[in-house]
Amino acid sequence: MTRVDNRTYNELRPLTLQRHFTKYAPGSVLIQSGNTMVICTAIVEESVPPHVKNTGKGWITAEYSLLPASTAIRVPREATKGKLTGRTHEIQRLIGRSLRSIIDLSRLKERTIWIDCDVIQADGGTRTAAITGSYIALMDAVRWLMSKDMIKENPVQNSLAAVSVGIVNDIALLDLCYAEDVAAQVDMNVVMTGDGKFIEVQGTGEEYAFSQEQLTAMLDLAKKGLLEITEIQKKALEKNI
Repeated sequence: MTRVDNRTYNELRPLTLQRHFTKYAPGSVLIQSGNTMVICTAIVEESVPPHVKNTGKGWITAEYSLLPASTAIRVPREATKGKLTGRTHEIQRLIGRSLRSIIDLSRLKERTIWIDCDVIQADGGTRTAAITGSYIALMDAVRWLMSKDMIKENPVQNSLAAVSVGIVNDIALLDLCYAEDVAAQVDMNVVMTGDGKFIEVQGTGEEYAFSQEQLTAMLDLAKKGLLEITEIQKKALEKNI
């Protein structure tokens, strides 16, 4: 099978991480995966939601949006509608709980790290790129907190990345671009730690039922891709910027 961008079935799109992309956020990154581009920022707030108050623990929460010119047809700002779509709610919750799964919230004390993910160009895999980029933004925000002696210990216990896989024309593919995503018989998003443990697996057949063998093939592809992404993240965080 020839893919639209001439990749092999198990090949990631080119991935770059540009840290400290914005001036004011303690953590920020521009992540580019193929033609998908997302700005992820991390901002620290000295308060926590009511359900965490007086527990001695912090919190991490996320917001996600598609900017108006991120797709070929203008995406209206959800603020003008007065409510978020179900898709946006789902993605925000996915990003937040993925990040919370790798952090010791008690080491944050009672403060919140806000993660904002703004898609400036969408070509498939925006939620997975947002998660992968958010980890970098979170790490830089934590380093900032430690440099200010606001926390004593690094609360981040593991690294985190996400990628899409799917079945297109009965073939399992890694890291779907938009043209592949809309044609996919199965679409799956996989979130994994740097040591190979799964945090979340979201897989859905579109007028198609997939076998256990196909599921295994997709998870194997995802794991291969995520280990590669983890190495890219490590190299990005090693740079002194």
